[in-house]
Amino acid sequence: MAQSGPRRHGDVEMMDLDSIPLFMRDLPGDDSGTSVAYEALQSLVYEGTPDDQAKNFKEQGNDYFKGKKFREAVGFYTQGIDVKPEDPVLKEALLLNRALCNLELKNFGSVLRDTSTTLSFNPKSSKAHYRAACALESLGRYAEALDVCVRCLAFDPKNASILTQRQKVLQLKQAADRVEAEVAERLRKEAQEKRVMNACFQSLSLVVINTGSPNPHEGWAPHFDPNFSGFRTSATPVLFPVFLQYPQYSTSDLITSFDPSATFAHHLSTMFPPTRSMPISPSATSPIHPAAPLWDKTGEYTSGNLSVYATTSRNRLLKIGKRMTLRDACDAAARVPPGSEKDGLELRDASLNFSVVPKGEWEKTWVEEFKAKQASGALG
Repeated sequence: MAQSGPRRHGDVEMMDLDSIPLFMRDLPGDDSGTSVAYEALQSLVYEGTPDDQAKNFKEQGNDYFKGKKFREAVGFYTQGIDVKPEDPVLKEALLLNRALCNLELKNFGSVLRDTSTTLSFNPKSSKAHYRAACALESLGRYAEALDVCVRCLAFDPKNASILTQRQKVLQLKQAADRVEAEVAERLRKEAQEKRVMNACFQSLSLVVINTGSPNPHEGWAPHFDPNFSGFRTSATPVLFPVFLQYPQYSTSDLITSFDPSATFAHHLSTMFPPTRSMPISPSATSPIHPAAPLWDKTGEYTSGNLSVYATTSRNRLLKIGKRMTLRDACDAAARVPPGSEKDGLELRDASLNFSVVPKGEWEKTWVEEFKAKQASGALG
């Protein structure tokens, strides 16, 4: 059978103490030979004056503290306090010993209660100030910890522990103040950018709608032009994610950064070839043009053969000229007869949407179907 490893000296001492009736933490069983001795010796604990009893509990607590049995030590110090010793020095020792154990146990609220009680009858207790400062530091209450150190140094200016603690807390407070200032500045900038962004939305008469539905392009949202540096103002360029939907093929493209001053023709010319006959691999002497999309089976999607449409918040269908800018499209959507309900393009789930169809019969059929749905109320 494998033998257990050697016990540490401290563990042996504490186990030996537990076997002595006066220091037992658990009651022995009825069949224990120590039961009578236990009852007799335990009765001695509460004999004598309150100070005698408190000293006894303090000594037992000290033995457990030496063995790093902090929770058990707290129990003995508490019993010593509960008998209400009259000697203030003894009372202070019990309170501060319990505070030290609770520092080890990270019961910082208990530490502050015991040090506060001590200072109520001995305001010049350096140990109470030091342990309170340690607890406050652990709680991140650096200004209060620093104040405690300053108060102690007023009557004990050469206390090495307090001087060290003050320096430590001062460094921690300075670091925390820097972080707090950085966070405050970041929040200020975010609030300013949000105000500027909302002002941009209003200038474009956008109707902002957040459905909460999953966004397949999560992460893309209206954003400031990364090439623009400096303080954000209402003149700071804002770029928009724009979906170009192709209803004929039930597919779409995403333009991640559409400048309101850019035309639709500019973007279409970078996405579609100018003619049907444009080769996919142009020769070295030919201008470079984009290839036709793979889903364009009939070759109708060329930059010169496309129409762009927008649906407003009130379900009006607007044809957008390709030479129009995004801002022009927003202005057109917001233009309504006097007395009519306000209208505008929807910024739905952080993006704008436009439909792109080939000119000709398919466009005519698609527009007629849209109008039929609009008349029947099927568009919602």
